[in-house]
Amino acid sequence: MRHIAANALTLLIVGLVVLGGVISWGQREFVAAGPLESAVCLRVERGANLRAVSRSAEELGAVSSPTVFRIGARYTERDDQLRFGSYLIPEGASMDQILDIVTRGGASTCGSEVLFRVGVTRSETILRELDPQTQRFEEIARFGTDEDPPEAFDAFLDDPDMRFRLTVAEGATSWQVWDSLNRAVFLSGEVEEVPEEGWLAPESYEVTRGADRGELLAEMRARQERILADAWETRQDGLPYDSPFEALIMASIVEKETSVPDERAQVASVFVNRLRVPMRLQTDPTVIYGITQGRGTLGRGLRRSELDTTTPWNTYRIDGLPPTPIANPGRASIVATLNPDETPYLYFVADGTGGHAFSTNLADHNRAVARWREIEAEMRARQEGN
Repeated sequence: MRHIAANALTLLIVGLVVLGGVISWGQREFVAAGPLESAVCLRVERGANLRAVSRSAEELGAVSSPTVFRIGARYTERDDQLRFGSYLIPEGASMDQILDIVTRGGASTCGSEVLFRVGVTRSETILRELDPQTQRFEEIARFGTDEDPPEAFDAFLDDPDMRFRLTVAEGATSWQVWDSLNRAVFLSGEVEEVPEEGWLAPESYEVTRGADRGELLAEMRARQERILADAWETRQDGLPYDSPFEALIMASIVEKETSVPDERAQVASVFVNRLRVPMRLQTDPTVIYGITQGRGTLGRGLRRSELDTTTPWNTYRIDGLPPTPIANPGRASIVATLNPDETPYLYFVADGTGGHAFSTNLADHNRAVARWREIEAEMRARQEGN
């Protein structure tokens, strides 16, 4: 009897040792680097349970033991916190890391994306998909808002994990934003009136399928108001603006006059210097806005008759600022307008490099204009030769 009891005790001790070893191994396996040699996308279906997810992870080669994955999830009390979506699982991710990725929530980090771009000359939809190995989006299709979408578009829209991103280009007008959003089929709601010019922040926005157009425009307005208020608080002393709104008008002109980031503060200085002289601003983009009212681009050069026609936005004919912004300026142009460079310049003209030649007097400016005319003629000759 004593012999049997001793054997039982020995077996119990051995069993406990083995169990402890298994538990210790399981703990190490749960947090150790996983077998993935390259990143993959792991999809968690809506309503999927832990067993289904562990099986999918095993099939992708992301976990070495689905059993340890499930036990670890239960032990860390995350077995009922799965969030549906497609998730990027990086190379060598441990089971603990994978579990954290699929339970923390938030937007999917893998899969497909609809990128809707509102541009100055064209608005377009881009369908793209993340390559998990390169972690870069590969373009699937691209089409303008005035074009029929490809067949792939419907399949993209049917994907429940599809992400939607809206970007508004700096210098796009409120009409262009309004018109483009009305053409975005993944949005909902009606907005009958065009928002006020200049008050829509040209930034990137994460949106959801069925997002309300009016609410999205309100978010753009709120962002622009914050940007302008912050820049106004840190403005230079002595600027010739009586209100933040006047600064917004000027920022829209700066935005339309240069696409070179380093030039914004210089261009702003020219217009500030003109207001101080005072001189008329004499800027073509304001004349164009008076013709188009922001409803697209002019598509041609200005005619002499248009420069000579008085409109509220023709700064060749009116003194000071026009009555409204002429586009939606970005943060950088607003900041440059309220913190311009200190320069003696009163004139600038394109120099053929994408930038501008700045001058302090009319004689130098006229020479720079003549040089630009020569560059334009050379460019036309090359185009005709091709």
